[in-house]
Amino acid sequence: MKNGPVHTDTLVIIPAFNEEKSIVQVVESIKRMQPDMEVIVIDDGSQDTTAVLAEKAGASVLSHPFNMGYGVSLQTGYKYAVHNNYQYLVQMDGDGQHDPQGISILVENVKNGRADIVLGSRFMGATTYKPSLLRSIGIRLFRALLRILSGEKIQDVTTGFQAMNRRVLDLFITDLFPCDYPDADVILLLSKLHFRIMEVPVTMHQDLSGKSIHDNPFQVLYYIFKMFLSMFLTKLRRYSINQGGE
Repeated sequence: MKNGPVHTDTLVIIPAFNEEKSIVQVVESIKRMQPDMEVIVIDDGSQDTTAVLAEKAGASVLSHPFNMGYGVSLQTGYKYAVHNNYQYLVQMDGDGQHDPQGISILVENVKNGRADIVLGSRFMGATTYKPSLLRSIGIRLFRALLRILSGEKIQDVTTGFQAMNRRVLDLFITDLFPCDYPDADVILLLSKLHFRIMEVPVTMHQDLSGKSIHDNPFQVLYYIFKMFLSMFLTKLRRYSINQGGE
């Protein structure tokens, strides 16, 4: 890691795996728009120059020795935030889909106490974002299931563009956080534990990397099965915030 923590209460984390084509633009855009926030790239065992380019662009880098997955990368960032006493965290992807202009509205609604976690939605307000057919089907299924199981009316249940406060971070560093596929099941967990969840419109660009699992039919079916199972188990399980589990 190149840089130590700066004097700020807000950390931006970017899980990244082989994102050398986009990581410089992502980091530089965040640093330009949010100069007072520290930016951490979690390099998940990339086999390209992601880590080197991220440091050159001005981010600090935490590197996994090998690819451990998106959820583990997120939790690495959460643990770093808690260890260094950050009060707020923004998470966004390293592929350029998430427009850094949305950081302000996400953080503002967390800091003013309107919510514990704010989700950036690509489906609210005026939007030109068009997901693939398979991704669209999955989002609709999870949206409906989340509403049935929790009553939460969330449009973009799989968004990775989020801001959260320290209460959420303290939960996410425990074993309750699903490191396999953290998506709609995380929202269900937060709802069950009575965290305040808010959704706001943000700009998201099309994913041009072609790396998403949501465009592979076999991986999509496995993902849907795993997510449905995780959501039902989350609904049935008894939780205690103080105990961090059952």
